[in-house]
Order: sequence, then structure tokens, then C-alpha cells
Amino acid sequence: MEIMVVKEFTFDCAHYLPGYTGKCGDLHGHTYKLQVGFAGEPSQATGMVMDFVDLAREIDGILQDIDHQCLNNLTNIIGFPSHLPTAENMVVWFVEYFLRNYGNNDMRLALVRLWETPTSYAEWTGEK
Repeated sequence: MEIMVVKEFTFDCAHYLPGYTGKCGDLHGHTYKLQVGFAGEPSQATGMVMDFVDLAREIDGILQDIDHQCLNNLTNIIGFPSHLPTAENMVVWFVEYFLRNYGNNDMRLALVRLWETPTSYAEWTGEK
């Protein structure tokens, strides 16, 4: 039976959306909530799909580079959408990062959900 394990993280950033005519065109900040899920069958040896400690270590490493930064200034992070850091573009970046750098045949990336506000999020759900 496939099980999805999800870990949640928060980080704070500022950004602005060039060319946007509403309030988000100006510099403003968010406390983002990131949820990342991996799915697979629990290991016979450990009973886990993935160790939450390993997942936290991986994501904390990524978030160190973006926490408390202006997202538009992150031009030194490969592929980061600093030109237009919307929640949607950031989800694409997180998904591409995890697909390139994490996972194995026993598990797959299944969910990346990024909350920009308490009532608004963008998400990607993996397909089998």
C-alpha cells in the first residue's frame, strides 16, 4: 500500500511582482508555509517511506538560502524565478529541484504545496 509522508516548513521572504498593477507590484512580505510529500511503500526494514529527519535536513538546506531574503534578488540560485517570484513559479522551482536531487526507486515526489498567505496556496501533485 502506498503511503504519502508530508513535512511542513515555514520561512519569511519579501518580494514584488514586476508589471503587476495591484498591491503585489510593490515590495511586501509573506510568511510562507511549504509542504513537501513523498509517496511509496513503507520499507520492510524501517517501516518508513522516508525518514522525516532526512527530509527536514534536505529542505532546511534549501530554505537557508531564501529565508529572510528579497526573492527578486536571488539571482545566484540556479533556476530560481527571481524575475517573477510568484507562488506558482516557486512551486515549479521546488518541484524541479526535488525531482533532480532527491528520491529513489522506492519513493517519489508526490506533493509540493506552497502557502503564500493563510488562505492562498499553489500546489503540484505528482502523478504515478
